[in-house]
Amino acid sequence: MNKKKVTFNDIAKYTNFSKTTISRYFNNPDSLTLKNQEIIAQALIDLDYQENKLAKVLANGKSEFIGVIIPNLYLHYYAEILNQLLNTYEKFGYKFLVFTGTGHEETERRYIQELLAYKIEGMIILSHTIPSSELASYNIPIVAIEREDQYINSVNTDNYMGAVQATSLLIKSRCQVLLHINSDVPEEVPSYKRILGFKDICKEQDILHEIILKDLGSSYDKSRKILLEIFNYIKDKYPGQKKGLFMANDTHANIMLNIIFNEYGTLPDDFCIVGFDDSPIASEAVIPISTVGQQIDKIAYEAAELLVKQMDERKKRRPEPQKGLIHKNITPVLIRRQTTF
Repeated sequence: MNKKKVTFNDIAKYTNFSKTTISRYFNNPDSLTLKNQEIIAQALIDLDYQENKLAKVLANGKSEFIGVIIPNLYLHYYAEILNQLLNTYEKFGYKFLVFTGTGHEETERRYIQELLAYKIEGMIILSHTIPSSELASYNIPIVAIEREDQYINSVNTDNYMGAVQATSLLIKSRCQVLLHINSDVPEEVPSYKRILGFKDICKEQDILHEIILKDLGSSYDKSRKILLEIFNYIKDKYPGQKKGLFMANDTHANIMLNIIFNEYGTLPDDFCIVGFDDSPIASEAVIPISTVGQQIDKIAYEAAELLVKQMDERKKRRPEPQKGLIHKNITPVLIRRQTTF
């Protein structure tokens, strides 16, 4: 049997409130007392009310959607951060529209226009392509994760501390030469501090070290080719020395581990590896990889919570402007596995 659709008029009769009051509950709940909100909320349960989301969007222009632009899903960190962002629906009730970046400004600007056309209420940006000064000009709540954030709120890992943790572990593993393998990261990007932290600890401890910065690619085949070249360079330059490799992320750490494993049939005593992220690939690798855990679930939750607070503030009758930008740093956690000893 077809179930009768519950209308605002039905709810008004059930609660003895006016239809205007019921409408205010859906569109501006802060204008009602907490007691009246609770009465209406219980009535919705009693009447088995099913909200017409499309009608609500048309009525008030609020979609309950968040736009996400993520650089790629090749690096396991981005795949896991997206997974954790999607999990925040249970807590906050916002849905996500997701684009993967291209590295081309005009394409990603079209992505943003598409998202705005769908009446998104806020954005979470991980892509590095569009500068934060331009993102801020869209006049919509935005939170950045691990990208340049001079003009927008952000949630990042304490990358410097993570680099100190990784480098110190390689030193404790009695490595004779330490190598940090990364892309040529601009100084304004938070992950640049991984390079800085590595450099500072190596100089402080007076240990032989080298920083190798290259475009490591955005696909497995390209990354493997470049990392194979780096492996051969390291093997030839530092024969007989115990080499500690601090990789920029777990995806590249796993590729390097596979290259070494294919060469020797194991991870030999003169190689140690530390990744960065604690994405699932680190624990699932042929030899579980020591890594700097970014607490990805916490980063995603903090980013969603920070964005929701901004979006909710805008829905108030008298929203208060934010006083200054918010930049949250999440403490990383060193995770020791079998690639350091």
